[in-house]
Amino acid sequence: MNRFLKSIGVFLVILFSITAVSAETLTSKLKRGEKLRLGFGTAVPWAYAGDNGQALGFVNMIALTVLEEMGITEDQTETKVFEWSGLIPGLNANRSDMVTGGMYILKSRCANMNFSDPIGVFGDAMMVPKGNPKGINNYADVVRTGAKLVTGAGFNTVEAAKKYGVPESQMMLVEGEVGILAAMKAGRADVAVQTFFGAKEHEAKSNGMFEVTDPKLMPKETLNVVGIGFRKSDVEFRDNFNAALAKVMANPEKMLERAGEYGYDRAQLPPPEMSTEWACATK
Repeated sequence: MNRFLKSIGVFLVILFSITAVSAETLTSKLKRGEKLRLGFGTAVPWAYAGDNGQALGFVNMIALTVLEEMGITEDQTETKVFEWSGLIPGLNANRSDMVTGGMYILKSRCANMNFSDPIGVFGDAMMVPKGNPKGINNYADVVRTGAKLVTGAGFNTVEAAKKYGVPESQMMLVEGEVGILAAMKAGRADVAVQTFFGAKEHEAKSNGMFEVTDPKLMPKETLNVVGIGFRKSDVEFRDNFNAALAKVMANPEKMLERAGEYGYDRAQLPPPEMSTEWACATK
């Protein structure tokens, strides 16, 4: 009996230790000297890794500026690169601590992680062959022409395309921005839909093969705000991040200088009425 009770005691100690470690917050990890892991996919110019693994792209620049306001320097961080569809699962599996990939704040995503206050407002656009031979500027045109539409698995554009009537038979889902450009170059799709920034980056890389349509011809409802993602258990850290973000946004010159190298400017500063609460409730 004593051996049995001792065994049970050892088991409970081990179980408690595992539970305590898994329940440890980001704030306490950083106090112990662990590095903060930035999670993002390869999405130029939003977020991507440099040759030495450093965090690049305007979302990372904004995040790093806010972290510095919190007293966390860049050498206290490290990067973790995922496929886009693996960003939220990777965060919740404790493989990263923050999602800096440039995610639109959507109701479906709010159910699985917490977002910071918005760091910018952005729209989507179509990318088509040069000259736009099919005359495609929005989802209605995709339906009308029967064109094959490519976008990224897990992108907000998947839900948007379905909402505006694009049948699944006309949709091709690929892994992230790289997959979108590859599908268009190979002629496997007639049109791509992605963020305006991502589409412009692909246009620049296409040597004149593609052009980007006017985002104002897209449905107004496709305008979205972007936030930084956190685990549901890291409310304290998210709140401290928001407090520092408010200070950065109140005097954004340093942030604009760093993020501006990647195309972010004052036009992307989020309006007060487009809050995280608003996006989680309506998007």
